[in-house]
Amino acid sequence: MPFANFKVPAGTLDEKQKEEIVTRTTELYVEIYGERARANTMVLVEEVTDGGWGIGGDVLTLAMLEQSPEA
Repeated sequence: MPFANFKVPAGTLDEKQKEEIVTRTTELYVEIYGERARANTMVLVEEVTDGGWGIGGDVLTLAMLEQSPEA
């Protein structure tokens, strides 16, 4: 069974965007494995609470991500 797990910051996607992730991911698996994959493809869009994730050993928050990079 094809499976994809997307972890995103909580509150950053609306329902339509989540639906698009599910639909497009499913279509990608169908493109790769053929139509037989459609009925068995599982896509999970998981919202992570703010501050509940990090990169490179640093905890990140949504506020930090929204800051524009310094030039």
